Amino acid sequence: MGIKLPIEPLGQSQLQLSNNAQMMETTMRDNVISYQEMCANERMSLQRGMNFLANSDYSILLMSVRENAPYNDQVLEEGTVLIYEGHDVPTSTDNPVPQIVDQQTRLPSGTLTENGKFFEAAAAAKHRSQKPRIVRVYEKLRKGIWIDNGFFELVDGWSEQANERRVFKFKLQTTEYEHDFRSVDLRHDEDELRPRIIPSAVKIEVWRRDGGKCVTCGATNELHFDHIVPYSKGGSSLVASNIQLLCIRHNLEKSDRIE
Repeated sequence: MGIKLPIEPLGQSQLQLSNNAQMMETTMRDNVISYQEMCANERMSLQRGMNFLANSDYSILLMSVRENAPYNDQVLEEGTVLIYEGHDVPTSTDNPVPQIVDQQTRLPSGTLTENGKFFEAAAAAKHRSQKPRIVRVYEKLRKGIWIDNGFFELVDGWSEQANERRVFKFKLQTTEYEHDFRSVDLRHDEDELRPRIIPSAVKIEVWRRDGGKCVTCGATNELHFDHIVPYSKGGSSLVASNIQLLCIRHNLEKSDRIE
């Protein structure tokens, strides 16, 4: 089940983590990264949009809500919920137009598709037979530019009618997730305690307004979408006026000054 977005070629040497990539993993959510840096973060070449248990600790989803994006992904509930649409069958002689074919849970061989793997995991979480799976989500902002949207819990999944076919939908909730791979359970706390992701339309507006540069020093690399007033202090993720682009150095300096 491949994501229908252009995939940039990746050299073998680029799969090794750089110091910059390691620093970006530290701050994580809302970092601006290249495709190469994304693959370096994960130590793998990401060629599919859905990657169940890409490593032993979490799964990986690639998303886009840009104009003409192939799937209808949505950010809801003030940035705490992502509704991710499942992916189509591959183009083949039998399926020359995958967009009109029901999305499948199994291949003809009986093997689960990525849709099927995520759906079974979502059902298990919904019925509380296992804890929600952790999913890391990367978002394509524009050609060559990706955003690390951070970690989510996969809490539900279903199939619904979309025009003339059925598609899968997966509900993911933002969560804090430590680098020793322990998810911080926020399900019994107030929703405002959950991390927020910035809606794509806001990111695009801020990127254009700030010219793809740090507003403090003009740097064009190691960028981060920064809340001017943190949402924990009442700031909004939903308006461009509260979001700015900062390089990682000035973002960390700003964080150090917040009391």
